Amino acid sequence: MATFGRQVLVETAAGRRVRCQTRGKKTDLVVGDRVRWQVAGDAGVVTAMVARRNLFFRQDEWRTKSFAANIDQLLVLLAVDPPSSESQLARALIAARAADVPAFIGLNKIDLPGLTAARSRLAPYLAMGVPVLEFALKADPAGARECLMPRLQGRTTLVLGPSGMGKSTLINRFVPGAEAQVGEVSRALNAGRHTTTSTTWYWLDEQHRGALIDSPGFQEFGLRQVEARQLASLMPDLAARAGGCRFSNCTHLQEPGCTVRAAAETGEISASRMRIYAELHEELSRKTW
Repeated sequence: MATFGRQVLVETAAGRRVRCQTRGKKTDLVVGDRVRWQVAGDAGVVTAMVARRNLFFRQDEWRTKSFAANIDQLLVLLAVDPPSSESQLARALIAARAADVPAFIGLNKIDLPGLTAARSRLAPYLAMGVPVLEFALKADPAGARECLMPRLQGRTTLVLGPSGMGKSTLINRFVPGAEAQVGEVSRALNAGRHTTTSTTWYWLDEQHRGALIDSPGFQEFGLRQVEARQLASLMPDLAARAGGCRFSNCTHLQEPGCTVRAAAETGEISASRMRIYAELHEELSRKTW
């Protein structure tokens, strides 16, 4: 349910929450992991981790940041204002495809000026099959709930996005007593206010059929786990047009007979997406690790 150093908060099948220690000097456990544990005094100790179905993470030159495991989908939360980086959005979606996690985009604050420009920025993603849901969590909470709940019910959803997009508002709108739960987790792990800046699990309903996993805002999203030669296959708009290239190992950057660049020249692939691809390909090609 939450982690803090070598301590984790485990919830049993009966709904009881137990503070557990992990073995070793550090833990690789993340929110969403299924574990085996045993009683140790007034707390517990984790003895094993059940094999993961998936793991969503980002990785740069210095470290790996794991967000959550065993999730059903990823919600990338953006807002009309402040506008977010398309590069960060693209990176998050690439990481989701690499982890085989379905993803969709939530566009918040549609009551603010700038909606037309925001829709234009997201048009390439909608065209490549990424669902885009629009709502205003503060201005129209009932409409936001009606828009989002059918996609959230019965699923474990990791909510990801830069700071200022409305993640805290989303959690508070959809999870009764979310702030109280944060306090409970903090007290259980003796973590002070740490859990407000870490990944935390929230049940959507009393029946525990769906859950939201809140994650800290991020400014950078490394993709060290992806090879440069894999990149195009993880970008749906490029992958759909890569099959006809003259060379099987085409990088889609300079080779003749490249169907991806031909599609970019006719506008079938947006200029911003090609720019992001070129930047990422260069970044991943000059790995020094």
